[in-house]
Amino acid sequence: MKSVLHRANERGEAEHGWLHTRFSFSFADWYDPERMGFGALRVLNDDVIEPHQGFGMHPHANMEIITIVKKGAVSHEDSMGNKYAVPAGDIQVMSAGSGVTHAEFNKGDEQLALFQIWITPRVIWLPPHYSQQSLGSIQKNEIELLVSGDPNDDALFINQDAYVFRALCDGGKTLTYALRQPGNGVYIFVVKGSIRVDGTDLGARDALGVWDTDKVEIITQSPAELLVFEVPRE
Repeated sequence: MKSVLHRANERGEAEHGWLHTRFSFSFADWYDPERMGFGALRVLNDDVIEPHQGFGMHPHANMEIITIVKKGAVSHEDSMGNKYAVPAGDIQVMSAGSGVTHAEFNKGDEQLALFQIWITPRVIWLPPHYSQQSLGSIQKNEIELLVSGDPNDDALFINQDAYVFRALCDGGKTLTYALRQPGNGVYIFVVKGSIRVDGTDLGARDALGVWDTDKVEIITQSPAELLVFEVPRE
């Protein structure tokens, strides 16, 4: 097994007054040639948006864009005619494909906190599409599938052989994740709590990418919340 460690305090950051963000990988004005992504996982931004602020209409193409809302609600509007509120506990997938413009705003009176995730697509220039669903209650101490490149899965679909999971665990638990695709890697991001993976201790907002393995063992050292990404390495 090979691995790469990304500590929380090594992430890029930007403070714009209305937007407070941390970048796991190179983004906007923050560039690190050693942090250009983890395989097909290109962006993992940890955003906090102030009330009545947001991102105006802007374009994307050929990217699978996933938003997981942790606090507040994001107001989404796009050139496909979609106009929805995405509250905390919901997940949004926008496959930009051949091109789409969209806006994401915090119209509420409290801060909006979300994770913005970009995954490069398997096939480019497909028609764009939008989907959204409530995550519902979390099954504790399990690795729960949220997003999948397999249309037969009970999850939001993306155009890539990639999978996004969440886990909410008690302390002292051991979870084993078996990779679904040979040659893929796994990127484990700690939302909160502390865990150990492959002998490495991880705290809140730390991450570990692993590859050249068919399974990963995760030991929770305290109650923990995780995001787990399985993505092609090439």
